[in-house]
Amino acid sequence: MTEATAAARQQLLTDLKAVIADSEELLRATAGAAGERTAAVRARVEESLRAARAKLETIDDEVLGRMKDAARTTDEYVREHPWGAVGVAAAAGLLLGVLIARR
Repeated sequence: MTEATAAARQQLLTDLKAVIADSEELLRATAGAAGERTAAVRARVEESLRAARAKLETIDDEVLGRMKDAARTTDEYVREHPWGAVGVAAAAGLLLGVLIARR
């Protein structure tokens, strides 16, 4: 895992923890009476949810982009080295067959 991915994952976890904490506070605040405190907590919860959704979308876009790059690179390699790709696939199939046969 790269440093950027690890940092993004850690930030996402931090944001999700904040959402949970704000949600719990909202539940405690609304248990008794409604008023200014309830409105303020609800506003914080909504902002936390918006931030968490934005982070998830950003991370999702990054992962999707990396997957497309990996697929493109693999496709280029297979087109440039078809027999090497066949050899690797055959070796992987043989190894998988041996492992399955052991069970």
